[in-house]
Amino acid sequence: MKQSTSPSPPALGRVHQGDCVEVLARVPTGSVHLAFADPPFNIGYDYDTYDDRRTTDDYLDWSRRWLAEIVRVLRPDGTFWLAIGDEYAAELKVSVTRELGLTCRSWVVWYYTFGVNCRQKFSRSHAHLFHFVRDPKQFTFNVDAIRVPSARELVYADKRANSAGRLPDDTWILRPQDLAEGFKADGDTWYFPRVCGTFKERSGWHGCQMPEQLLGRIIRASSHEGDTVLDPFAGSGTTLAVAKKLRRRFLGCELSAAYAARIRDRLSAIRAGQRLDGAPEPLKSVPATAKGRRLH
Repeated sequence: MKQSTSPSPPALGRVHQGDCVEVLARVPTGSVHLAFADPPFNIGYDYDTYDDRRTTDDYLDWSRRWLAEIVRVLRPDGTFWLAIGDEYAAELKVSVTRELGLTCRSWVVWYYTFGVNCRQKFSRSHAHLFHFVRDPKQFTFNVDAIRVPSARELVYADKRANSAGRLPDDTWILRPQDLAEGFKADGDTWYFPRVCGTFKERSGWHGCQMPEQLLGRIIRASSHEGDTVLDPFAGSGTTLAVAKKLRRRFLGCELSAAYAARIRDRLSAIRAGQRLDGAPEPLKSVPATAKGRRLH
C-alpha cells in the first residue's frame, strides 16, 4: 500500500506565490520567531487579484483562519505584529487575544501625513500596530536596538542627554516637523514617513508600500540575527527586504503572481547588511541653529 506524503514545507529565503492560508498550512509548527502581517483592510482597495470588498462575516472568518495559522507556526517565545485599520482593529485584537490566546504587549498608533483622502469623512492618516507575544514572560524585545533620541538632545541640545537615547512609546508619527510643538521626540510617537510617490524608495508598482525604517524597528526589537521572520501578505516585499538586510531568515506569501515576481526582483538586488532605505531619525539630521536648537 502506497503511503501518502505530506507537502514539503515552503523554503526559507523567498516569497511563495499563493493563498496565505494554504502556504502557512505547510509551515512547520513552532518554527517562526517573528511574524508581521499587514493584511488587506477590507475597505475596497483595488488590488490586482484580491477582492477587498468582502462581507464582514466573510472577512472575519477568513481572518480567523490565517490568524490561527500564524499562532500555530510561532515558536513558544515567538512574536506577532499586526497592522490593521480602524474598521476591524477591535475584532482582530479580540480574535488574537481571547480566541487564540496571545498577549498584547503594545497597541501602537502609527500616524502619518500624506494620508489617504476620503470622501465625507476625515482623511485616513493612521493605522494600528498590535504587538502580540505567545508567552508574556518569555519573548524577544531588544531594548538597545530601538532606542530613539530624547527631547533633551533634539529640542534643547543638552549635553547631559544620554547619547544612547530612550525607548519609543506607543504612538509613532511620520513627520514630527509638522507637529514640532505637539509631539516631542521622547513622547508616545513613532516617526516614519509613509512611502509616497516622490520618495526614492517607492517601488512604483504597489500602492501600500510600508517604510523600511518602520519594519526595521519591529524586526530589530522582536528578533535576532538568524531568526526566521514571516510575512503572510508580502505585498511590495518590504518585510522580506528588511529581514534580509538585517540578516534574518525570511519567508513570505503573496497571492498575486505579478507582485510575487516583483518581490523576487527586489530581493535579488539586496545584500545582507545593506542599509535600510529612509532616515532612522530624520530630526537628528536637521542642522542646528546658532542658539544650539534644531530647526523643525
